[in-house]
Formats: sequence, structure tokens, C-alpha cells
Amino acid sequence: MITVTGSDAKTYLHSQLSQDIASMQPGDVRMSLLLQPTGKVDSLLRVTCAAADRFVLDCDPGFGESTVARLSRFKIRVNAEIELQRQTWRAVRSTETAARTNIAQTLDVSGAIPAWRCDGSAFDIFSPTMVLPATLREGSEAELLESRVRALWPEMGVDITTEMIPAETSVVEVAVSFTKGCYPGQELVERMDSRGSMAPRRLCRVICASGTHPQDEVLVNGEVVGKYTTVSGMIALALIKRGVEISDPYGEILPL
Repeated sequence: MITVTGSDAKTYLHSQLSQDIASMQPGDVRMSLLLQPTGKVDSLLRVTCAAADRFVLDCDPGFGESTVARLSRFKIRVNAEIELQRQTWRAVRSTETAARTNIAQTLDVSGAIPAWRCDGSAFDIFSPTMVLPATLREGSEAELLESRVRALWPEMGVDITTEMIPAETSVVEVAVSFTKGCYPGQELVERMDSRGSMAPRRLCRVICASGTHPQDEVLVNGEVVGKYTTVSGMIALALIKRGVEISDPYGEILPL
């Protein structure tokens, strides 16, 4: 996790991130992208407003140092201290097959922070000593992976790389504000949105055959249309090229 603290923390993050940070109040949680000036993705972040002058940014493992370096690059005469820390969180996810099951409404857990699409289907807890409700059980890494695929939530370094643009990531609708002020990379995001442009490829949730592995080619009627990035049993995330018909608004192709 990364903490950004100081009287200019809010305004500085608002100027750097794709999400509207200026309107956040203590306790608010939003997803955001941190972009390069060219519009390519540097990091996918969860932003928590801990106080008016303190924000907590969570990113995927392996991207903490690069995120701090990117945020520090444009910090000139700004009262905002940026610090990288390591913490262990508990991930609470639903095993229901129906997408977007609101587990937050069925559990009374204090200190829970929304995760992924912040729609109630996933949240995290930082409290090693907290006794969780008996209705929760310890899951497996495979179940966590399946839950992430069903939520169509990408992982940096796996489904998203620093060579990709936001329109390819499947998270623009939850991680980008189109009503805020300027930020690095905004020109590309706004131009594609205003023109209704589609990226050459985009991350989708797809059905796959048994034995499929990440980086395998996605085939439709014998034609290569993309590449798998994350595989969980018979479902997967894959980068699919523009023009392939998608059967639902969350990117599921049925069948392959």
C-alpha cells in the first residue's frame, strides 16, 4: 500500500489520477488508473480517503515502487509525502456463480473496504485479530482466482501491462472520471471516448476448453482472435481483438 499524506495530498492526487479525487470524503473508496503522459497504464489503484489529508493507494504486488516513482515524478513544491508500506489483508469474496453477488449486504463486518468493482461483490479487511462471521470460510487460491475472473477484474502484470491503454483494460467505467480536470494521459482517454473509438483489443471474460493455459491463443471458428491472460477452469480472461462479437455487456463470449 502507498500512503499520500499532507495538505496537498487531495489536490495532487486529483491532478495525477484518472478518477475524481477532489470530491472524495473520509471513508470513500474509488478505483483509478495512473497513466503515463502518453495515455498508457502505469498502475491500477484502489484509492481510499482515510482523512482529508491522508489517502491510501493499493496496487497489485510488484507495482508499488514503480507507482511511487511515477507519483513522485511530478511532485514539485507540493506538500504531500508519499510512502510505500507492506500490509497483509484478508480478501472476502463470493463463491456464487451469479456475477456481482452483494455479499457486503449479508455480512456485518466493520472495517471492510470495497474491492475490485466496488459493487458489493468483493471487499478486503485489514485486521489480523478480527474474528470473522462464522458464515465465512477460508477459501483457496483457486477460488480467489475464479472469483476474480468472474468479476472481470484484471491484475497488473498479468492481464494489464504498461504497454496497454485504458480502453483495453475493461475498467474504464469504474476507474475513470470524464467530468474532472486534467491529468496525465487524459487526452487519449477523452479523445477515444468522445469519438466512440474502440481499442484494437480489449480484455473480456470468455469460456475456454479444459487444459487451456495463459498465453494460449483464443480461436473462434479456427481464427485466432486473441490471447488468454488468466485461466480458471472453464472460464478465463483474454485480450480479444476488435470486431469479435461480445454476447454480454461484461465481455463474455459464448461459446468458443
